[in-house]
Amino acid sequence: MGKETVRWGVLATGGIASVFTADLMRMPDAEVVAVASRSTAAARAFADRFGIPRAYGSWAELAADQDVDVVYVAGPHSSHRAAAGLCLEAGRAVLCEKAFTLNSREAEELVAVARRQERFLMEAMWMYCNPVIRRLGETIRSGAIGDVRTVHADFGLAGPFAPEHRLRDPALGGGALLDLGVYPVSFAQLILGEPDRVQADALLSPEGVDLNTGMLLGWESGATALLSCSITADTPITASVTGTAGRIELGRGFFYPDRFVLHRDGREPEEVVGGNGNRNSLQYEAAEVMRCLRAGETESPLVPLNGTLAVMRTLDAVRERIGVRYPVDGES
Repeated sequence: MGKETVRWGVLATGGIASVFTADLMRMPDAEVVAVASRSTAAARAFADRFGIPRAYGSWAELAADQDVDVVYVAGPHSSHRAAAGLCLEAGRAVLCEKAFTLNSREAEELVAVARRQERFLMEAMWMYCNPVIRRLGETIRSGAIGDVRTVHADFGLAGPFAPEHRLRDPALGGGALLDLGVYPVSFAQLILGEPDRVQADALLSPEGVDLNTGMLLGWESGATALLSCSITADTPITASVTGTAGRIELGRGFFYPDRFVLHRDGREPEEVVGGNGNRNSLQYEAAEVMRCLRAGETESPLVPLNGTLAVMRTLDAVRERIGVRYPVDGES
């Protein structure tokens, strides 16, 4: 793909779709040419809001649009397998929101479709594309804090969420884990890879989804990660990585940082700052997608598909430990 402008389609019209579309509109090399929803009225309202030329009342119409280079799939977790699969089969590249799917089986199916079709597919794990997180990874790999021994990370919202809310609905992948816990797990696995051992405990809702979950991951190296997520408590939403020669601390909103603090034995703390001045920007992941498409790459080295699959396996293992099952799990 050699052309300068990348043409985007947006599938779904909720809050994250609005944020992403607004960020795309600020990028001179991106153009949003179509939007789709299950409702024509919703698609048209979204298109009118952002000045998008085409609005579709079905996913299939968007998937078939030959003028779309890449589709951003922004619906609930429960729709990702079907929506992203439809677009990939139709020849579209796909950026799919996280959690990538409801379980690792669905994730493996999507990756298999992308590889068979030789189409680009990436999980929208914007944290991995953040320049400060990338710098953090480089700092750790350089040996600046020695061998990593512990990772701590949490993400919790106070709620409360009513029983009818999507976060309480098992059919929609409800619970803290897939919405919020995916960030601490992805952070730990970015640094240490897939864990060798998974332990977890949780408070479950009457509907059977997790309200508050604690995870302890272990690696053969001796490293451990203590992670938590909640939809009943406003946690600090911070993270730290400690090694044998120092540690790195990330403040509130650890998954979209504009800085971190490096503490090393015998030295003054060092603040490392980066980014474009907008912590909330989703442009980093959009820029990575467009770079890959122009380079003819079918997956991103920043958000590799094998890494996404590994995170989904860990999330499955956590759900198995805490007793959370979704209706789709019974189809395997």
